Amino acid sequence: MSDYVHSYGHAKDHHAGDHAGHGSLRDYLVGFFLSAILTAIPFWLVMTGAITDRQATALVIMAFAIVQIVVHMIYFLHMNTRSENGWTFMALIFTIVIVVIALSGSLWVMYHLNHNMMPMSHNMGQLP
Repeated sequence: MSDYVHSYGHAKDHHAGDHAGHGSLRDYLVGFFLSAILTAIPFWLVMTGAITDRQATALVIMAFAIVQIVVHMIYFLHMNTRSENGWTFMALIFTIVIVVIALSGSLWVMYHLNHNMMPMSHNMGQLP
């Protein structure tokens, strides 16, 4: 019976530390408001045409997207360099690499689609 009490007490102590990594309501609210702001600003930039250069607008939107991913990882996924012996930091680095590949690939594909697509306005009134 003594072993049972000892193992139960050890398990109880072990699980008590699990709650330290979870965020508080304040952390979730801060993350939510930062995410809302980081979504609203690029939306406003595009809808109002505040930046006239399309490439500059795309770069600004990508920067906001990267910041928003970091906000999500910190406030909602609770990733930092101290938790789980740095494995979450490795996951952060991996995520950043994947996001850079996905964003640059998407922009590359969209640029080439836009550049190589035949404009419809030139051929609308002509017969072959």
